[in-house]
Amino acid sequence: MKGILKLDAVVAKLLGPKGCPWDREQTHKSLIPFLREESAELADALKGGRWHEIEDELGDILFHVLFHARLGKKRFNFDTIARSQADKLMRRHPHVFGRTRTFKNSKEVLANWKSIKAGERALRAKEVAARNKRKP
Repeated sequence: MKGILKLDAVVAKLLGPKGCPWDREQTHKSLIPFLREESAELADALKGGRWHEIEDELGDILFHVLFHARLGKKRFNFDTIARSQADKLMRRHPHVFGRTRTFKNSKEVLANWKSIKAGERALRAKEVAARNKRKP
């Protein structure tokens, strides 16, 4: 995990007061084209089985995750992103984390995954509706 700490320190310095002016001007929205480009480059490397490029492209995506985490520091950070993702994966894999029966095949797993995801979306929609009702 030393690598992630080093990359996070680099991102912090880039965004710091003595960091890079271009990086400090960026916003979540301004970075969208770059994230799309990096995602496409990773997909191309994966499709082509170009293993020497995959690591580099994954690093570019990881950089974006850390960069966005730093930009969103008032709302979230890398740790909350990672914990939230771990919780979501555990929720969506109850057959692995001991909360339900096992499945016969990946088709059953996918059906269960979709059901869990639909339930999460419905719950979020209710929460948003309730928050909107409370607003003056």
